[in-house]
Amino acid sequence: MGAGGPDEDDNRWPPWLKPLLKQTFFVQCKQHADSHKSECNMYCLDCMNGSLCSLCLIHHKDHRVIQIRRSSYHDVIRVNEIQKVLDITGVQTYIINSARVVFLNERPQPRPGKGVTNTCEVCERSLLDSYRFCSLGCKRVGTSNNFQKKHSAPMASDSDDSYCSSSHARNLNSMVQKFTSSTPSPTSVNYRTAKRRKGIPHRAPMGGLIIEY
Repeated sequence: MGAGGPDEDDNRWPPWLKPLLKQTFFVQCKQHADSHKSECNMYCLDCMNGSLCSLCLIHHKDHRVIQIRRSSYHDVIRVNEIQKVLDITGVQTYIINSARVVFLNERPQPRPGKGVTNTCEVCERSLLDSYRFCSLGCKRVGTSNNFQKKHSAPMASDSDDSYCSSSHARNLNSMVQKFTSSTPSPTSVNYRTAKRRKGIPHRAPMGGLIIEY
């Protein structure tokens, strides 16, 4: 194929990476189902024939075998194992059970939180500033020739928040004004009530005009 095609992208990576990322681990081995050690958490980089259990390793002596571990239902591999056979530059590492690991595949987030300044170039998971990818799978996709980076929807800025707050305040003031205009003030009520009251009675002056000499 021409320059930049899928074949060229595949050639920049070892042949075992793509099948490793698609493989399902932590399932029961079909060949050793009767054994209590039949959980498949191994992978042979030379044979690339699926996940293996510990009993399968007898057939893979002197082969490059790596062990897959699990964190929060996601597959991880220790850095000291994978960096011997693969360049993991730009992939964020994590400390899990006192060991530094990398994730095999992406773990997308619904939306990065406020204050996040760096995200995975493929799945947009929050990252530390010094990294580009959250997993080996994202690095493989993100470094291909035909990859186009996603454009995230802009997060609400402080000016947007202040605009929403001021708009809410205006609406609230308008409602208060309407309520005030439709409700008579206490002064007007008292004034009308006073007008309806009868005049205060005065006692008539006692009769007779007294003249002193």
